[in-house]
Amino acid sequence: MQTIVIHSPGDLRVEEHQEAHPPGSGEAKITISKGGICGSDLHYFHNGGFGAVRLQEPMVLGHEVAGVVAELGIGVSHLKVGDKVAVNPSMPCGKCQYCQNGQRNQCEDMRFFGSAMRFPHQQGLFRQNITIPAQQLYPLQPDTDLTYAACAEPLAVCLHAVRQAGSLVGSRVLVSGCGPIGCLTVLSAARAGAQYITATDLSDAPLAIAAQLGAHRSVNLNSQPDALTSLAHGKGSQDVIFECSGSPKALASALEIIKPGGIIILVGLGGEIPFPLNLAVAKEVKMMGSFRFDEEFSQAADLIDRKVVDLKPFVSSVIPFGEAKSAFDLASLREKSMKVQLDFDGK
Repeated sequence: MQTIVIHSPGDLRVEEHQEAHPPGSGEAKITISKGGICGSDLHYFHNGGFGAVRLQEPMVLGHEVAGVVAELGIGVSHLKVGDKVAVNPSMPCGKCQYCQNGQRNQCEDMRFFGSAMRFPHQQGLFRQNITIPAQQLYPLQPDTDLTYAACAEPLAVCLHAVRQAGSLVGSRVLVSGCGPIGCLTVLSAARAGAQYITATDLSDAPLAIAAQLGAHRSVNLNSQPDALTSLAHGKGSQDVIFECSGSPKALASALEIIKPGGIIILVGLGGEIPFPLNLAVAKEVKMMGSFRFDEEFSQAADLIDRKVVDLKPFVSSVIPFGEAKSAFDLASLREKSMKVQLDFDGK
């Protein structure tokens, strides 16, 4: 079978690897159909990693995939051969203190497909087939489009972020940064009952998609740098802010426009940044990080499977996996793409 492997920054190859082994007890062999290129995949592609996480060996990329069951091992009862499935890339150990405390996304021994956080690295899912524990698979209806099913993982990230904020019913919400995670956070906040959603970014193209996914107002802070000034009047106007950009400037702005007692959910990753501590203290701001997901994966897959969410505006391109380098180049252009997917069904 063929796989998509990153060797070093810019060195992305389509390589021949051994066919996945037949499934053992509790396992399933999956033929991969679609796979979405994530921001972390792009970090490996451009920089060889992010933060302290660096490539130390060649690694198959990918963790946002959907496919079809090809073979089943003994003891698998919730699937049958031919089923369409969404693949959960998160494999917590189930034994550590955090898993036992219901915080499986904080697992001390997490395995996550396509991640260099461990060594040897946890190889990824951009491959034509793979044999994995059947518990990682969410069965789908026969008419579910696997293009959208492959979006279950990023949608789960955003459902988890919205869950961190508590009830959004009747709230004024701002989403800062409208890349793929920001846009799906807009969609998730709208579904959660937010009364009015403002989306901000530095480019028009992602803002147009955010508007299609539920944003009531879209603000390009590059062309309208003072557009949020009015939101800071009266100590601030926003009940909840989802900071999805990881930008120091965006976080400082969030603290200006959040209401006293409001909630800021930190979703975007960034480095060490200056922090306006006095303002956060004086406004009694509640601030919380949001990392990955747990049970939200099955919720995301279910929403997609039941066609409750419309992801047509979100998936911008589907490209044959043999053209992986071109697909990664396109996914790097924010004005031309939102979610670029690889098609493993063809060549």
